[in-house]
Amino acid sequence: MPAEMTDEVRRRRTAMKEFIDNEVIPREHEIEPFDAKGLDVLEALKAEAKRRDLWALGHPSEIGGGGLPFMDFVLLNEVIGRSEFGQLAVGSMSMQDSIMLQLYASAEQRERFLKPLVAGEIYPSVGLTEPEVAGSDPTLMQTSAVLEGNEWVINGHKWFTSNGSRAAFVTAFAKTDPDAASPYSRFSAILVPTETPGYEIVRAVPTMGHIGGDHCEVRYHDVRVPRDNLLGERGQGFTIAQRRLGPGRIFHCMRWLGQAQRAFELMVDRANTRYAHGSLLKDKGEIQRYVAESAAEIQAARLMTIDAARAMDRGEQARVEISMIKFSGARMLHNVIDRAIQVHGALGVTGDTPLERMYREARYARIYDGPDEVHRMVVARNLLAGGAPPWA
Repeated sequence: MPAEMTDEVRRRRTAMKEFIDNEVIPREHEIEPFDAKGLDVLEALKAEAKRRDLWALGHPSEIGGGGLPFMDFVLLNEVIGRSEFGQLAVGSMSMQDSIMLQLYASAEQRERFLKPLVAGEIYPSVGLTEPEVAGSDPTLMQTSAVLEGNEWVINGHKWFTSNGSRAAFVTAFAKTDPDAASPYSRFSAILVPTETPGYEIVRAVPTMGHIGGDHCEVRYHDVRVPRDNLLGERGQGFTIAQRRLGPGRIFHCMRWLGQAQRAFELMVDRANTRYAHGSLLKDKGEIQRYVAESAAEIQAARLMTIDAARAMDRGEQARVEISMIKFSGARMLHNVIDRAIQVHGALGVTGDTPLERMYREARYARIYDGPDEVHRMVVARNLLAGGAPPWA
């Protein structure tokens, strides 16, 4: 076990696992449609998480969260990730946005957006990706924001605006300084309440495996918001986005471990109980290989992710470490779930187990927060330029 696994962390992980396994997982099928009934179930789970003191544990205490240290929450995410709905049920879904607002928002912005966000009363959203340009290269964004008097006037086209139809506000990244010398200084982050005239949700984009179907396509038609809705400094949008995404990638990878471990448990249980061709599946050499390789890949990804988290906790950028776990962790997640489906046979591709849904979600993991190809490029470029590998 990692040195950071103190008795207090173990206690919290035990309490969180009991809640996720016994309260959230049994009700996943009720939540998934995200209709009125599903949202009612989710609200009941959120209330229960608050009652058990499991709500927003990783949010800083000064903004109403549990104030857990970074590494403690990294280890807790492994348990939260056992269910795709874990983040929503325990309030950690808003953590990246909450920390972003804590770091860059004005006092008025914090009062209006941050407090209800931490309390789980509203949903946040982020407008980064655009359909006309490559999402992996943020310098290509075309959405513009022009300052007219005391208002920003925003025009553009976004998609994969998560929580778009439920969010109270979106942090829209737009080009405010097209002539800046550095392409990374041309963009700013602006807080846009979703009820603002001109903010048009075109549709919720159907996506493979993602829960809720709420990655929205959005058009900005002369959307006007006050000048004071600028988040941070003008031209600081790229920095703000990176500060938001860095820790989030580690949290993603820890949640993937929770998903992989759940798939592994299902695979082992199936192998121990399914009889075919003269013996239980556990006695077949190929099934034993699946179990052994899955265990090794999960453990390797776990140690790499914890090592990356330690580097970030020391205040390092950890670019190589984070990119390494992003593409290797996504591959591990796919491999383990794929083997679990194979062991289940026809049952594995039905909705009678969570595996088919987990499999679709795992494919999506290789794209969001930077596709595998970009993260491999980051690692290779750093190391070929003389950067020290993580083990040096």
